[in-house]
Amino acid sequence: MKRSVILALQYFTYFGILGLYLPYFTLYCHHIGFSAPEIGLLSANRMLATAFFPILWGTLADRTGRRKPLYISCTLLSAAVWLLFFTTDQFLPMFLIMTAYGFFHAPLIAFIETFTMESLSHTPSAYGRIRVWGSISFITFTLLFGAASERAPGQHLIRWIAAGSLVQSMVSFTIPPSAEARSRRFCPHAVITLFSGHMRLFLLAAFLMLVSHGTYYGFFSIHLETLGFSPTFIGAAWAVASVAEMGVMIGSRHLFYHIPLHRVLTGAFFVTLVRWLILWAAPSAAGIFVSQVLHAITYGAFHMATILYMDRYAPPGLKTIGQSTLNAVTFGLGMAAGFVINGLGYETLGGRMFLVSAGVALAGAGCMLLSNRQVPNMPAP
Repeated sequence: MKRSVILALQYFTYFGILGLYLPYFTLYCHHIGFSAPEIGLLSANRMLATAFFPILWGTLADRTGRRKPLYISCTLLSAAVWLLFFTTDQFLPMFLIMTAYGFFHAPLIAFIETFTMESLSHTPSAYGRIRVWGSISFITFTLLFGAASERAPGQHLIRWIAAGSLVQSMVSFTIPPSAEARSRRFCPHAVITLFSGHMRLFLLAAFLMLVSHGTYYGFFSIHLETLGFSPTFIGAAWAVASVAEMGVMIGSRHLFYHIPLHRVLTGAFFVTLVRWLILWAAPSAAGIFVSQVLHAITYGAFHMATILYMDRYAPPGLKTIGQSTLNAVTFGLGMAAGFVINGLGYETLGGRMFLVSAGVALAGAGCMLLSNRQVPNMPAP
């Protein structure tokens, strides 16, 4: 099997599960009686796992050179832990299960990104053509579960994710051995280079970008249901975002050929500002779909640019740690902070939390502009 097909399968299974979890898990928690602060804490718990555990796994992978066995082990164990959700619908047990699940699931995307960038070492701008299969899967399973939820709202979510996790475990065995041998020059102190100069400001900006997404990822589905929209509409809204994201990923090679990475990153912050203002000011079906189209830039272009940026500046031998650090700072700490802030504020402010998100995005833009002043001129990849 071609390496590009194998990598596409990893993205397909990973984001298929995410297409079930992100739109519907908080809604599932809402339906079983959890309060907004409980939903925020449960979601933040998983994100905190994403912040700390990938760096641990990434360090282990780079030091031992055993990236593939560690990746397979994490897929198997995360699937096993997820099965524990069948045993309870109480907050404290679910909180503990989510902690264990996060320990094994959190590093998966960093492993996949590292496998991919290693495979595309000579053509990194082709990343989008492989990553797009994750978006296709996200759309497919978001729509399928949204339609299924019309008949049985949220009842089968745990079962669907369990099935997807088992498939992901099987697919993980197809990853070919990493070409990167154990690094004899590995030095833990070299990680400091990931937090120096423009990289520190870049990571802070990326952190704020994901903080600003807290309202969206944590409460968008609940917000739409509160406005009176059906599960099918909610699934379609998420799918529109992924379709838009697919477009920019398919055309990513041309995007990054013509526009430098730092300009893509900076522009994404200002588009994000506009997106959250639309959701705050125009909570109509038309406004919602327009805001979802902007996901092409606020997630698609931004995410690809951060992956390429980190791959360019992470020192040799620290590629897994570099991607793990990026994932930890953004989808870990950033999302956790966003979920906690929104868990505390959503019951009082509701959709007005999108205005708060817009302010955070503006702060992120300021950090990115400061980072651009310190980074050397970057040619397009």
